[in-house]
Amino acid sequence: MAQQCAISACQRASRALCHECNQNFCREHMIEHDLSLNSQLNPLSDEINALGERLKSINLEKAIGITHQKLNQWRVDCHKTIDTFFEQKCRELDRYISKRMDKQRDEISRMRTKMSQLINEQEATHQDIDSLTVTVRDLGREIAQIEETSIQVETKSLVLDDSLIHIENLDINRFDLTSLSPIYKTINYPRENWAPLACSSRYLLIHLEPNLCLIDQNLNTVKQNSWIYGTIYDMCWSATLDRFIVINGSDVFLVDETHMSIENIQMLQKSKWLSCTTSETSLFLSTKVWGSSIMEFSLVPTIELVKQWQSPDTCARDEVINGIVYNNDTLVIMIKNPSEKTVHIEMRSAATLDRLWSVRLNIAYSQNIRTRCCLLSNDQWLVVDRNTSRILHISKDGKVKASTTYNPPPFCAVLFNQDMLAISTARGVNLHKL
Repeated sequence: MAQQCAISACQRASRALCHECNQNFCREHMIEHDLSLNSQLNPLSDEINALGERLKSINLEKAIGITHQKLNQWRVDCHKTIDTFFEQKCRELDRYISKRMDKQRDEISRMRTKMSQLINEQEATHQDIDSLTVTVRDLGREIAQIEETSIQVETKSLVLDDSLIHIENLDINRFDLTSLSPIYKTINYPRENWAPLACSSRYLLIHLEPNLCLIDQNLNTVKQNSWIYGTIYDMCWSATLDRFIVINGSDVFLVDETHMSIENIQMLQKSKWLSCTTSETSLFLSTKVWGSSIMEFSLVPTIELVKQWQSPDTCARDEVINGIVYNNDTLVIMIKNPSEKTVHIEMRSAATLDRLWSVRLNIAYSQNIRTRCCLLSNDQWLVVDRNTSRILHISKDGKVKASTTYNPPPFCAVLFNQDMLAISTARGVNLHKL
């Protein structure tokens, strides 16, 4: 039996069902229903057009003018700070030179007095003459050094931290793991390889056996050098040294990106090194043993041991540190626990190693496979787990924001040039645009 039209005043039988609102209408009221729906499109279209015109009429320069002024004032203030520091060092240099010259003037004055005394008394001895001669020659050499030798000044490159300027909400939603872009390009390995990655402001360092290679922002190999020192356990970049740091399990190497030279840091003791990271002033190394230690070394003027933390301050005696990454006076540490079959990520103070937060990750444990992490924008983190073929997005306060599978299984990741994510697998390095 046919249903009655949904319009209460209509006595006609229904002829059609509107699937959207699940109501039955007769032929006449179905047409009216369609017209009513379509008539609502015109006001919406007008509103959209009006919004488009409003957007076009916005004066961008006026809208962000005050913010630009604030940024420019920051630039001016920084220049003043640099100029003040420069002038201070110039004054220190002037005082140093003046002090040296005053010392020579005093010596010349003393010698003149001595000479006058000997001439007046006419009682000079051979010993007096020899002594004066030696003093005159020494004085001549010292003055020649002032005339000819430039003063040795050691300078360091000014390192700018992105956190110096924070633009509200600029990048908070920029990285979305659940909608990671397709692979932009792949750098294929000659054969299966589980090597780590590192990047400077200009280059990505990768191990394309048998060479260490520098990849530029156009993904071209610009420099390379043969690597003959065995398995690479980790590598990182030091802006202070202007060098990459590479560890092979027992030695630590410096790799110069300008000449691609490889230098073994002989002053460091041989140890079972597993991971490395750097701050503006320090190199941090962790050891490949149960109850791992973390050692802090100064970077300048020489690389020397500053501090050492041991278990249980670093981790439990039956745990091992898989990786460490420095960021803004903190260390993020990946720790494996074989007895509990767990992996967790922790943020610690880089100065005291006090724990700031800790998160147990919901990933399967494997004794022989490392779980790594890398720094993203806005102090967020990406955890890469080859064992379960997953990558996890961790917030700066230690919350798991998202996770997804990644195939083939990922081994290491690094943020390259702030707009590209490099993820290595056994087959090569995949590049994703952000």
